[in-house]
Amino acid sequence: MTVGGAGLEVALFTMGIGGLCCLGATSSPAPRPPDPTLRANLERHVRVLAQEIGERHTGRPEALARAAAYVENALAGFGYRLAAQEYRAAGVAVRNVEAEVRGAGRAEEVVLVGAHYDSAWGTPGADDNGTGVAALLEIARAFARARRTPACTVRFVGFVNEEPPFFQTPLMGSRVYARRCRERGERVVAMLCLETIGYYSDAPGSQRYPFPLQLLYPDTGNFLGFVGNLSSGRIAREAARRFRDASGFPAELAIVPAWFPGVDLSDHWSFWQEGYPAVLVTDTAPFRSPFYHTAGDMPDRVDFDRLARVTVGLAGAVVGLAGH
Repeated sequence: MTVGGAGLEVALFTMGIGGLCCLGATSSPAPRPPDPTLRANLERHVRVLAQEIGERHTGRPEALARAAAYVENALAGFGYRLAAQEYRAAGVAVRNVEAEVRGAGRAEEVVLVGAHYDSAWGTPGADDNGTGVAALLEIARAFARARRTPACTVRFVGFVNEEPPFFQTPLMGSRVYARRCRERGERVVAMLCLETIGYYSDAPGSQRYPFPLQLLYPDTGNFLGFVGNLSSGRIAREAARRFRDASGFPAELAIVPAWFPGVDLSDHWSFWQEGYPAVLVTDTAPFRSPFYHTAGDMPDRVDFDRLARVTVGLAGAVVGLAGH
């Protein structure tokens, strides 16, 4: 089978198990080189979203609609049947986009991978959140082309309206979606929120944290963060462990109370509100990148080699959570 290169195929179905992950740094396997096909696909997605489409939100409704259509067309091209959750915000028709791999064995349990495709006002949104959307699409591609069916249902969702003025309001796309999941009685057993996963630095002092996390974590921004609230701890540990095993990429895990500053700043928050276990996966955004929510958040700032390695690891995490 072809799933964006041999590295991603291995990540999907021949991963090792490895040791348990704990708070703070642990050793990772030897780094693996990025798969060139996967890297090229990721860069293409980010450049379309941030350069060809650019700033995308309800203030630029045509651009926002183009971004939704890009996600839809990519998923449809992989062979998925799509579902759209449509509603209106600020007088604009908006939608969440959904694709699904039906599970075999525990199909009523849903592992959901989500990323928001809108950008903040005044920014082209390459890292925030073109990178999360790009990884979402490439993981979906891999699942569509794989021979094995996961035990749980795996759902890929592109969310609208994550950014202000809708952030943590009833019109936030993920809030609308998570509320419907609860109303339908759906069993979302794990949600991974892919949010700003493409900016890295090997310079000492390049990583910042809200107090007192700087006492526990490294000051070099070369890792991917996994953040869960207390009730999501098991899922966060499992995701980080599987990620490390599949990618050899450094990862840091934080399991903290939901009220802790800075841990609720994306779509996972919406699932916490409905009592679902959800994990933020992030390069830590404003705690690392000087281009966060600025006009400088351009594709040339994204580290596509590391983004490719991260995507392989995240594919492994999804496989581990969904079972096979």
